[in-house]
Amino acid sequence: MSYGGGNYVLMNKVLPGSYINFVSKSRASVNMADRGYATMAMELDWGPDGEIFTVENGDFQKDSVKIFGYDYTHEKMKPLRDLFKGAKTAYLYKLNSGVKAKNDYAEAKYSGVRGNSIKIIIQQNVDEDSKFDVTAMLDDIKIDFQTVAKASELIDNDYIIYKKDANLTKTAGVSLAGGTNGEAVTGANHQSYLDAVESYSFNTMGCTSLEKEVKDLYVQFTKRMRDEVGVKFQTVVYRNDADYEGVINVQNRVLDEGALESSAVFWVTGAEAGCNVNASVSNKKYDGDYNIDTKFTQSQLEAGIKAGQFLFHRADNEIYVLTDINSLVSITTEKNDDFQSNQVIRVLDQIGNDIAVLFNKKHNGKSRNNNSGREALWKDIVAHHQELERVEAIENFDPKAVTVEKGPTKKSVIVTDPVTPVACLEILYMTVIVS
Repeated sequence: MSYGGGNYVLMNKVLPGSYINFVSKSRASVNMADRGYATMAMELDWGPDGEIFTVENGDFQKDSVKIFGYDYTHEKMKPLRDLFKGAKTAYLYKLNSGVKAKNDYAEAKYSGVRGNSIKIIIQQNVDEDSKFDVTAMLDDIKIDFQTVAKASELIDNDYIIYKKDANLTKTAGVSLAGGTNGEAVTGANHQSYLDAVESYSFNTMGCTSLEKEVKDLYVQFTKRMRDEVGVKFQTVVYRNDADYEGVINVQNRVLDEGALESSAVFWVTGAEAGCNVNASVSNKKYDGDYNIDTKFTQSQLEAGIKAGQFLFHRADNEIYVLTDINSLVSITTEKNDDFQSNQVIRVLDQIGNDIAVLFNKKHNGKSRNNNSGREALWKDIVAHHQELERVEAIENFDPKAVTVEKGPTKKSVIVTDPVTPVACLEILYMTVIVS
């Protein structure tokens, strides 16, 4: 990150950038940035090691075999199917790093056990007996077919790196072997992911780890990025009482055999990422593939809300989100109970990210710190907020209440920006009068 950002206590910042505080009342354009961007690190049987790779929702549906080694409908794809119920773009990271499968003719493109399912079939070409038909199969899926005279002519593909010095001979099928998923994932693997993803922009991050130390690592990363760097996103974790508006604390276990009990994090991460700035995930129907435990009593659900827990419940034999809240429970004068609502946080994060991008790309080092320059910044902030009001994300916006004043140095400005986020209806109090 080349720009400064985050919260401020004293107006003593050195790095150029935008420093924005959100308190209770007492990334470049005026347009709002799009949502639907999620990131997660996970253990995979196939995929690149040690790097972030981007997967679009449509690409996942069409090319899941190429990207993850399995068909979209495969049991192994259940977590990602849940994630992409809401996410449109995912920045993913393979936590494990193992050994690539190989045989005398080829080596798998990626490490992992999925490479062991690749088979090379070599047959004499029926038209030219000096040439060979080389077919690669992944289970019963043909992933490559080439006709060549020698191995050096073989072209690598999305699955295989051919050994160009191999001696081609007819074979009914030779499987690649020796592929492994590597050693057990450690906290260091998660830290490598967090280091790699820091330069990306996204709406939500998901963590399915059951280890307290790892979950705490994600929480601290989230706090640092939000409060010190100024990058606004929320992180979804499983059963971690973070007491922080940037962390969503999912409570429900997944009951599916062989699945992580924390797998509901996938769906929540996608749903929160894809939720519009003027909308809420409250009462959203769970449309994923997992069997989610919803055995909570009424009193347990009420206690869970007070404890900042994100809960699913069952109604009319369907599973729904109870209420769209984060883990914040410690209410202060600076952060009142409005900050417990993820819908409010989405609005504030939208403002924080959009105005930071706007300032850094349009005004930082370009606009003069005089009346006309400050007025230009004011107009851009007002235009942005009027769009938020148009889509009913905020209400009662008064442009005159926004002020842009000269700061304590020649290079700084002070912006005061009162906003009132709109929340969706969740509770009905009604009195029926019978006459």
